[in-house]
Amino acid sequence: MSSPAMIDRYSWWELVLIYCGIALFLAFVLSPFVEGFLVSLKPLSQLFSSPYRFWPENGSFEAYRTMWVSVPGFGRYIFNSFFISIIVTIIVLCLVIPASYAFARFEFRGMGILLGAFLTVNMFSGAVLLIPLFRLMRSMGVLNTYLAMIVPGVAFLIPSAIWLLRTYMIRIPQELNEAAYMDGASHFYTLRRVILPIAMPGIIVVAITTFIGAYAQQFIFALTFNSKTEYMPLPVGLFAYFGKQEVIWNELMAASFVGILPAMVVIFFLQRYLVGGLTAGAVKQ
Repeated sequence: MSSPAMIDRYSWWELVLIYCGIALFLAFVLSPFVEGFLVSLKPLSQLFSSPYRFWPENGSFEAYRTMWVSVPGFGRYIFNSFFISIIVTIIVLCLVIPASYAFARFEFRGMGILLGAFLTVNMFSGAVLLIPLFRLMRSMGVLNTYLAMIVPGVAFLIPSAIWLLRTYMIRIPQELNEAAYMDGASHFYTLRRVILPIAMPGIIVVAITTFIGAYAQQFIFALTFNSKTEYMPLPVGLFAYFGKQEVIWNELMAASFVGILPAMVVIFFLQRYLVGGLTAGAVKQ
């Protein structure tokens, strides 16, 4: 007879404590987003009223309509953010997949040093390297272009992506490679026809995390390497507008929530692959 599931071994008061702890954690994490959304629904006169009202009175979505007029080029900013994130994700995947396969399947001199160097890169903040990166972008002649934000984005996201995908590929049985080699398959053919289909959940996880990372880190690079409105991503576009005039907080919150919609849509449609990729290989068969 099979043993009961671990969740069934808890008493009722232990389950209550567990779910209360989860609810408290979610409330702590989600409360800023809830408050931001409620601010976007409030009239501007209620934001600084005393006493402060958490729930909006006569709330509406008026700020979501007026912010399109208040923020010139708002649609262009969203497109730029989405475009930069997509291109960064594609480039990172093209470089990381063969690199992760090599680190997972081959032993070569200096491999540990390289992997350690990747971790070292992640220890540096982008702000520390802004001056050398600016000089590099200027020497390449790519300032005030999409490349000025794509190149550093790719460089900072590759190390963590290699570590994540390499860990997943290590779990794939080595016997699959040996069987392919016995049939005369090359390393490239084995990677393309044998390893990639099996590693697809891990690749999707890397793609999602890279997209989110590229979408989130655009501000500092765009603010330093770009001064043209047509190439501004959403964070810099909002900063440039709301920094010059009186901050209209309800419109700013509305614009922020509309701006994160592309990332939310990607996560919503790929969440089942994300969960599957994170849990695949967790239990040895």
